[in-house]
Amino acid sequence: MTDRNTEPDANADRNAGSTQHATHRDAPHRNATNRNTNRLRRRSVLVGMGSVPLAAGAASASAPSGRPAAAFARAAEKEGGARRTTLLKNASLVLTMDRRQGAGELGSVEHGDVLLRDGKIAAVGRRLRAPDGARVRDVTGKLLMPGFVDIHNHLWQSSIRGGCSDQDLVGWLASCNRPALPKIDAADMYRFVHLAALDALRTGVTTVVDWVHAIPYATSEHYVRALDDAGLRFVYAMATASGDEGAVRKVKRELLDPLPLASAQVSVHAGMEGVEELRASWRVARDLGLMVNSHVLEHRSDREAGQIRALREVGAFGPALLMNHAIHLTREEIALTGDRGVRVAHCPLSNMRLASGVMPLPKLHRHGVTAGLGHDGGTNDTSDMFAVMKTAVGLQRAVHEDAEVYPSLPAVLRMATLGGAEAIGMADQVGSLTPGKRADLLILAPGTLNFAPRIDWTSQLVLNGQPPNVTDIYVDGRLRKTRGTLVGVDEAEVVHQAELAATHLKHAD
Repeated sequence: MTDRNTEPDANADRNAGSTQHATHRDAPHRNATNRNTNRLRRRSVLVGMGSVPLAAGAASASAPSGRPAAAFARAAEKEGGARRTTLLKNASLVLTMDRRQGAGELGSVEHGDVLLRDGKIAAVGRRLRAPDGARVRDVTGKLLMPGFVDIHNHLWQSSIRGGCSDQDLVGWLASCNRPALPKIDAADMYRFVHLAALDALRTGVTTVVDWVHAIPYATSEHYVRALDDAGLRFVYAMATASGDEGAVRKVKRELLDPLPLASAQVSVHAGMEGVEELRASWRVARDLGLMVNSHVLEHRSDREAGQIRALREVGAFGPALLMNHAIHLTREEIALTGDRGVRVAHCPLSNMRLASGVMPLPKLHRHGVTAGLGHDGGTNDTSDMFAVMKTAVGLQRAVHEDAEVYPSLPAVLRMATLGGAEAIGMADQVGSLTPGKRADLLILAPGTLNFAPRIDWTSQLVLNGQPPNVTDIYVDGRLRKTRGTLVGVDEAEVVHQAELAATHLKHAD
């Protein structure tokens, strides 16, 4: 790529950071012992974590590397981190994901240009004129597409990457997930989340939905700040402890609403055992106009909880519901999901790792269900939407022994972008390179050993693409990664901070 303006070294300045302090208050305590101790269900495990004070006994927590300091701001500004009018010219292929903008299912534009202005996509086409004062970047030979939309994650679980690798979902929750969360204080929560958010951004995720367990307000402050400091667009899907459902209002008002890249959902634990708590959370979500977000039928034992029955009983089983996993659905439940407009998040790598099963994605598609893709935190172990896409295709082909079964390669690319945006109600903002939408996009270099030669770039994106092919990333019109390097981020320091937090976790009582 060439630029009319000289491009400085992205590593010239580093994030100096600052240290802040926040009081760590206890969350309400709740006894979440499962009545059936031999068959721990996701709901009981997660409620148990949410009800235990995190890092109990800690009076305060120091946050590492706070808001980007002056050095970060200078680096971001030099590399285009501030919003600028930018014309990306002569891309070999632009996949807009908008049929109105280009040819075929993915709205392809050969030898295309994309104009970014005021944080939005201003125009897509060929031989666009550069406005006065615009930065012009020659992206000849490159491929442009919208940023990936990861609609299900738990970023704090970078704290247990690779852990309990011989366990299924029930064992992993009991042995890794449940013991770890209460031991993480606010400062270390920042460290783990910041690491994972930057990892997701680096690989091309520009929007992430983070399903966050019930944690103290002070920890939420650090969690949200870690996401915001990373520079990607995020949905903070917040669960609350029993009786504290109104905390969502405070977090949304005080922590999320002031941030232009942040939005909210209400995470819930579906099941008849806690149906009144579910009803209270649904009431808050409805009052605030937010989606509800629930794990549903991930493990066979989840059937006992009556998850779909509970969601239907409180009135939440409709377009404002995002169901994660949705593996063990009956034929009737699949049809009902389509009829009611419920959306689903498919997390194939996590489902494989935990031996949970395979989502009935072709059947859901036949019933018109909107689906997106998710990494699912610690059981995906790292961020790689290319691997998630390839797995989503490969699992269905292997199970059905049919190379034409849904999703096709173009369909899974759509799931990773516009489909995900549709599933979380953000298709008017992100997911396609449509004029008027926010300028979240990727520049990929296909001239690499793993990608070349050019045969069918749509197929190659799924089958051959890897995170290093993503050389440049814009979020809201700001350059967050260039020449393969995150702008203004000292990756070694981020890793060091995460290792420090891991040491604290290892030695916690």
